[in-house]
Amino acid sequence: MSGYVLLPELFTATEVDRLRDVVELVHADVVSAAEAGETTVNVWPDGHRLETVYGTTIHWEPDAAGKTVRSLSPVAHLHPALEELWSESRLVEPMSSLIGAPAGRFVAKLNFKRAGVGSEFAWHQDFPYWYGCCGAAAYDIATAIVMLDDNTAANGAMTLIPGSPSEGPVRRDPLDPTGLLVDPTVVDETRVVTVEAPAGSVLMFPGLMVHRSAPNRTATDRRSLLYCFQPTGRPELSALQYNPERLADLP
Repeated sequence: MSGYVLLPELFTATEVDRLRDVVELVHADVVSAAEAGETTVNVWPDGHRLETVYGTTIHWEPDAAGKTVRSLSPVAHLHPALEELWSESRLVEPMSSLIGAPAGRFVAKLNFKRAGVGSEFAWHQDFPYWYGCCGAAAYDIATAIVMLDDNTAANGAMTLIPGSPSEGPVRRDPLDPTGLLVDPTVVDETRVVTVEAPAGSVLMFPGLMVHRSAPNRTATDRRSLLYCFQPTGRPELSALQYNPERLADLP
């Protein structure tokens, strides 16, 4: 079993155009507030700078010449069109099948790989961070990635290790100061699959999927909405607190 599901062109071109407009509007509003100094700042152990404003956290591109947004989380509360996706049956039904229970909210995020500056996401599993927030409940969390632009190898499309979710938590990189990245020496590069798909497609996988994405060195953006689901009735990420000491339970 590959452990992931790809639904090509699940959303129409018209729907994707609207979502692109929405995410750029949200981006402009959040960045404007950040530039006005309305944020609180947090610097992670790897030196990455995060700022929180309007209830969302901005993760800035670490190596961009100017201030370029890498990601925003959470985002659904920032626009009705993003809120509506939580109840979109084309997402909820396959996600319910993937997690084996009626799918409810965990967190919605917005990732940017801006043209020419979108940075690499190193090999990782989402699971360790979720585990630091909610313990064993992290096993039941999965992500649906709504592609707002064509995903290609050149612009940093997602690269996965099929079958890795069935292998559980993998050893983490002892040189990574966050304690969240996968040890690259345990990644079997012969198994990798790069998921290239047109805008409007949706990629779904559980938190134990080992994955990465390359930098975007093309002349066009690659933007993605990520909706992380869990069984209904559980606390959302915004109600939880990350506790890195829990990571001691993992390999």
